[in-house]
Amino acid sequence: MATVKKTVFTLKRSASIVPWLGIAALVILLDQLSKITIAKTFAYGQSKTLTSFFNLVLAYNKGAAFSFLAAEGGWQRWLFSAIALGAALFILFLLKRHAGQRLFCTALALVLGGALGNLIDRVIYGHVIDFLDFHVGGWHWPAFNIADSAICIGAALFIIDELRRVNR
Repeated sequence: MATVKKTVFTLKRSASIVPWLGIAALVILLDQLSKITIAKTFAYGQSKTLTSFFNLVLAYNKGAAFSFLAAEGGWQRWLFSAIALGAALFILFLLKRHAGQRLFCTALALVLGGALGNLIDRVIYGHVIDFLDFHVGGWHWPAFNIADSAICIGAALFIIDELRRVNR
């Protein structure tokens, strides 16, 4: 009887990663659908003003955040792909290990989905498709996408989770 209970407990524990993978999959799906839609609707560099502070634009980023290393010769594509893959594997390990920590795992799932969304772009196109362009006056933030947004929200949730943990 004790063996049966232990097996059931193990199965429940390993299955608890599923909701977090579902969040990551949803981020990837929304990210890829939005990028495909923009890529089919816009020409490279084309912009459409939606409000006084927001445009849609088709931009390509061969670098990392804020176009870091974008002007390099192409090696950065593989470096950032390897980093994303390594991060994804580490996040999967953390999700499995801490599956019961809701806020922490939500943050991990958002980062995982964002990293894999941008990894898909790097592998298929050689660059990341960005299209969200916010601006104030003549100043523009670098264009970004849903994957980038998920990563930023995940990072903010990490900070909140850590602050909550420290205050306990």
